[in-house]
Amino acid sequence: MIVVDASSLAKYALHEEGWEEVSRYVRERRPLYSVDLVLKEVGNAVWKHCYLRKMISPQEALRLFKGLKRLVDVSVIILENEGAYLDEALEIALRHGVTIYDSLYIAQAKRYGELLTSDERQAEVAKQLKLKVHLVL
Repeated sequence: MIVVDASSLAKYALHEEGWEEVSRYVRERRPLYSVDLVLKEVGNAVWKHCYLRKMISPQEALRLFKGLKRLVDVSVIILENEGAYLDEALEIALRHGVTIYDSLYIAQAKRYGELLTSDERQAEVAKQLKLKVHLVL
């Protein structure tokens, strides 16, 4: 089973370069797993594209975010409470110098064995921890 992080889900939701490859995982490797933080992180990325960068309209931002939430509603993405992974995530963050946000996905991936990410540093740490990493740039 694969844990998907916010960097890859934001790429998918916003149709950024490489989104088609993430889409393949969404279609073919379901269900994907993630921590509930992912909705907040991707929501923030959508907000940035709309409010700060003016790349999409508020209506488009809402449509994209609703589409992401729909993936959760129909169990394409299974969300778990981040609290279950906080202690291990902090240990990973302190040991490897990555944020606790990124470490939450790594800690969850330690349970499931694989991580789908678009974050090179996060991928590097996950590989050091002997996880199978799917890096989509």
